[in-house]
Amino acid sequence: MWSRNTQDYDLLIYVANWPKPRISAWDTLLKARAIENMSYVVGVNRCGEDSKGNDYPGHSAIYDALGDCISGDLSSGTKNISASINYQELKAHRKKLSFLEDRDNFDLY
Repeated sequence: MWSRNTQDYDLLIYVANWPKPRISAWDTLLKARAIENMSYVVGVNRCGEDSKGNDYPGHSAIYDALGDCISGDLSSGTKNISASINYQELKAHRKKLSFLEDRDNFDLY
């Protein structure tokens, strides 16, 4: 998963199928996407077992722009999660940590 906030978005949503052996990477990448894009991030990961026996543990979560998990403990199973997001707080973080102003456009070939 990779994103670059060049469109001034405030919320990223990822829907995924990260299996249990790699779930730590999922957790880390969600946090990183929130920090590097100075945006809220919602990550929704699959739960249960597939027909090949792969286990998907959930770990759906919501992160703020500083990478803090604001939805409480990482979910397991089909637990519902929620969090309040604050646009004014997001704007304040972006003003204080103004690195998004250094963005440039580039193309990957």
